[in-house]
Amino acid sequence: MGGVDKTSLGLAGATLLSRTVAAARVACDGTVVIVGAPPEEGQGTGAQITEAGPIAGSTRLGAARAGVDTPSILRSAPSSASGVVVMREEPPGGGPVAAIVAAIGRVDADEVLLLAGDLAEGDRAVAALLAGRPDDAAGADGVVLVDEAGRRQWLCARMRTQALADAAARLTEPRGARMSDLFADLRCHDLPDVTGVTADVDTWQDLSRARSRESGARMNDRTLPPEALDEWASVLRDRFGLDAEQVPIALVLDLARDVAHDVARPAAPLSAFIAGLVAGRAGGSAEDTAATVAEVVALARAWAEGRAPRSGGGGV
Repeated sequence: MGGVDKTSLGLAGATLLSRTVAAARVACDGTVVIVGAPPEEGQGTGAQITEAGPIAGSTRLGAARAGVDTPSILRSAPSSASGVVVMREEPPGGGPVAAIVAAIGRVDADEVLLLAGDLAEGDRAVAALLAGRPDDAAGADGVVLVDEAGRRQWLCARMRTQALADAAARLTEPRGARMSDLFADLRCHDLPDVTGVTADVDTWQDLSRARSRESGARMNDRTLPPEALDEWASVLRDRFGLDAEQVPIALVLDLARDVAHDVARPAAPLSAFIAGLVAGRAGGSAEDTAATVAEVVALARAWAEGRAPRSGGGGV
């Protein structure tokens, strides 16, 4: 996704991270621990963010700001100070296992929720985990949501804190370790994810699908959110050897908007295509493109006002 901080992406009026944090804070009265780059100002986690105290495996908040990692969120005991604590694994970017190892020492509750920061429906994931208690399976160390493909989603789990801490202590090198290594000796009860709450946001299409589900609208998998246009344009430029100034996104979008309004929606892509042909024939400079677009827009306006000449049906 072009290096964007996925946790800061908006969904239903909140960021992905803030939705999950809010749900975790409601689940009990303790502190939420975010392991990874701290939320940018304005993300709205709904609580005061404080820097974690110096413990093994963490780095200071100022140093954490340089990364764009997906945080894990660990739930701590009711006796902890109210709010949200941000800390960092060592080294930064060491992976989710390193994040859990760094933060588990701050958790003094009997149970802990493990949640990815880029879940599309983190609030519903929390609800599903609260409904599936470890007590449901005798002797289990925790419950983990399993997606429709049969994959255990370790960052959608509810674990007994001591069992997880013991597993973390057994690891010789948490940096870059696999989640399956951390959980290898733990007895986990599988909880089927029947509603898709384990889905995270890894692509712009994932975000678009999540927004469509949230709004109840029908989803077209080929529809990209506006913020993905730069990335798609970059793909096109690289493929065809174009410079950024040769792909004036705003100008083309304005053309499409005006033609769709003054003529008809299907006329918008056709007009953009013809404008490109004409501008290229004229030389293809930025000035040629701007002049051609202006002429097409003027023609569309005249069409709407009944002033444009009607074609006799001949070719161009």
